Amino acid sequence: MKRFRLLFVRNTSCTVLMVTAALMLLVALPSLAATDDKQPIDWLTLLMGLFGGLAMFLYGMEQMSEGLKAAAGDTLKNVLARLTRNRFMGAITGAFVTAVLNSSSVTTVLVVGFISAGFMTLAQSIGIIMGANIGSTFTAQIVAFNITRYALILVASGFFMLFASKQEKIRHYGAMIMGLGLVFYGMGVMGQGMAPLRSYPPFIDLMARMENPLLGILVGAVFTGLVQSSAATTGIAIVMAAGGLITLPAGIALSFGANIGTCVTALLAAIGKPTDAVRAAVVHIVFNVAGVLVWVLFIPQLADFVAAISPAAPELTGKARMAAEVPRQIANAHTVFNVANTLLFIGFTSHFARLVERLVPGKPEAEEKVIVRPKYLDAEMIAIPAMALERVRFEIGHMGEIISEMISRLDEGFLERNKHKFDEVMMLDDKVDVLNDAILAYLSEVRQQPLTDQQSDEFQRLMSAAVNLEGLADVIEGELVSTGREFLDQELRPSDTTRLLLREFAGQIILAVNGVIKSICENNETAAAEVIAQKDEIRRLAGEALRHQSERIAMREPQHLKLVQLEMELLEHLRRIYTLAKRVARDFVPKQVASNA
Repeated sequence: MKRFRLLFVRNTSCTVLMVTAALMLLVALPSLAATDDKQPIDWLTLLMGLFGGLAMFLYGMEQMSEGLKAAAGDTLKNVLARLTRNRFMGAITGAFVTAVLNSSSVTTVLVVGFISAGFMTLAQSIGIIMGANIGSTFTAQIVAFNITRYALILVASGFFMLFASKQEKIRHYGAMIMGLGLVFYGMGVMGQGMAPLRSYPPFIDLMARMENPLLGILVGAVFTGLVQSSAATTGIAIVMAAGGLITLPAGIALSFGANIGTCVTALLAAIGKPTDAVRAAVVHIVFNVAGVLVWVLFIPQLADFVAAISPAAPELTGKARMAAEVPRQIANAHTVFNVANTLLFIGFTSHFARLVERLVPGKPEAEEKVIVRPKYLDAEMIAIPAMALERVRFEIGHMGEIISEMISRLDEGFLERNKHKFDEVMMLDDKVDVLNDAILAYLSEVRQQPLTDQQSDEFQRLMSAAVNLEGLADVIEGELVSTGREFLDQELRPSDTTRLLLREFAGQIILAVNGVIKSICENNETAAAEVIAQKDEIRRLAGEALRHQSERIAMREPQHLKLVQLEMELLEHLRRIYTLAKRVARDFVPKQVASNA
């Protein structure tokens, strides 16, 4: 539901932004047109170019991001799986992930999800959040190349790779290249659409006022908060600079505002999350706002610095020179600003953590109204299937821990002859049912995303594992508990030999269940192979039990007959549990091993 709300907010915001801007321009048209009769502007053409180009620009960024996520999803998963307590490595991780996802706010959303699931602490997350701002400059640097004349070549090449290739990897790269081409083509359309404004006095006056840092920052923050993409704001500033419409100080002010506005998505994602997750979102806000406050008085000096380190075009003059130089200077200023802030503040991560803990005090724990909640399923991860499937893997492990506890309580019930332990087993089975339903619902959402062949295979394995483990839990709750109650109700006690065999058999079952859980959580083929290899020992124990029972059944006493019947039922239920565990394990070993199982 939260994911739907975020998507709704984002899409609605873009629509509201465009409609509002269009209405503002339409309202202003009469007065604007009256100010310059010599050069009338075709406002309909201008609006079509502006908003049509903006639509292609935003869609292209989305397409490029989706292609990158699909192509680098497993790499992204491995990088996040190796998160370290080292704040500098955390910053590098945040920069890399943001460059792939094309959004610092999405990286912060992921961090919020990790904290919610207990994968990392608030202090660990701060370095990643700082690095995310560096990664957000990646798109701006690409956009600053402004190779609009080659945009359609990129679109055509990407389209060909996307639809003509049979290799998934190439199709993903094709989507990325086509998206990049749409970004540049959208820039060109916007640039052409806004070209008449270069000599339009009212617009020139408006852009002159944008050099006021506070106004520029405000506009950048509001626009970014609406479209929820700092890359879009910086990209549009670069487009305007390429058309000679804004100066470097105005572009820097807009990029500063973009850094503040990008915090909106993370803040929305933190709603309803644990306190530490909310604190992570607030860290993003505090860090970005603090960075802007540090630099806001030094925009002229920053402009001079990036002008000195950026390529120059001394052969040009006036707006032509500004159009040639300023786009790269804005991109470089965006990068310098974020890198400098990270280096400046990374030594104070613990101070940031303490400050945010004061700003967002802990809430008293509310009374739990449900028997269990998923620990790892996070709606924000669904858009990145590789990460979402990893979360499902962990949640199945969570379900497996409860199943292990069921077996432990069942064993205690038999040993202590305690019916209350059987009641606890039934309550634990209810928890397994809740988690299984949540896992299947989550997988249903993941299936709506574009999956690679490898991800589709993993999807099927995880779905099968969840269903079989839930069936295993039902055997424990429905069959073993029922048999255990009969033992107690009829005051029957297995013989010493049978008790020893049952204990040994149950030990193998516990070993198999734990092995399956390990194989799922860690994607461990060795653990799964060991579960399959237990079949010989299971057969041996079952054979011994059968021989022992065949000797005892000759006694013909009614009490012994009933005892033998219950003991055989117990062994059969245990063997069925192993069969289900082995069925799961077969999905997590190479095919040649599974075929011999």
